[in-house]
Amino acid sequence: MLDSSSEAARLLALLPRESLGWTSGGEDRIFDRETIFEYIDGSGEVYRAFNMRLLASRRFHKAGQADVIIDLFDMGSPADAFGVFTHDLEGEDWGLGQGSLYKGGLLQFWRGRYFVSIFAESENSSTTAVLAELGKKTAAALGPDGPKPDLVGLVPEEFADGPIRYLHDPQILNYHFYIGPENPLGLGPGVDAVLASIGDRAEKRTFLLVRGRDEAAAESARRGLLRAFVSAGRQDAGAAAGEEGDVFPMKDGRFGAAVRRGRFTAAVFGGTAPEEARAALARSVRPLPR
Repeated sequence: MLDSSSEAARLLALLPRESLGWTSGGEDRIFDRETIFEYIDGSGEVYRAFNMRLLASRRFHKAGQADVIIDLFDMGSPADAFGVFTHDLEGEDWGLGQGSLYKGGLLQFWRGRYFVSIFAESENSSTTAVLAELGKKTAAALGPDGPKPDLVGLVPEEFADGPIRYLHDPQILNYHFYIGPENPLGLGPGVDAVLASIGDRAEKRTFLLVRGRDEAAAESARRGLLRAFVSAGRQDAGAAAGEEGDVFPMKDGRFGAAVRRGRFTAAVFGGTAPEEARAALARSVRPLPR
């Protein structure tokens, strides 16, 4: 049922009504944080993890062609719009909005506080063309651009060419890089993170930067990370961290290293030797305030 609130009306006004012979038909649909599971069963938690406020959905029809659906998410902030976009970074960049990806009949992009998903129920040259046109129209209506999370600017140069994800939910972090059950880093309101990686499989290295509410929260995150990786018999190892950070073994036989700098806890994973992990960490934390 269509929500008649001013926010719902504002969101729907940003969506096109026709393109290349496809026209909107049927009733537009509005979902909030509580009702999203009526529409997206399973992945709804991803949007909730990035503070989704409202979703407007519009369906387009054309005789003899598959339907196309636009889902426009108001994520409340550019940071969370960027975050939900970076959750799945597979696909071809179509140059829309502030970042876009296309794969298998699904086009996704973000701009400002908004995340957009446009899906064709069957992929062919005609539906691909209308996805592009609907994407252009929608992206133009969403301006202006918004800033990326400032933490992205602290990703070390050597990790900048790989996928970079922004998050503040432990389940999202564990989906991409498993740290441990519960929430050892204290992620949540006021505690956010970036995750970046380069290389594949045995060559893969990962950088994690967590920003706490204050230095005490950052120290708690550092200790929580060590507890997650250090064996039960050595859970207090590194509790008195030095300037160079703590080095710890990983299950795959490689090594990680972590250190706190003020409100920040930084870690590098995937060193082939303790010295390599420590050196990679030292390079990574140079831009951080002490």
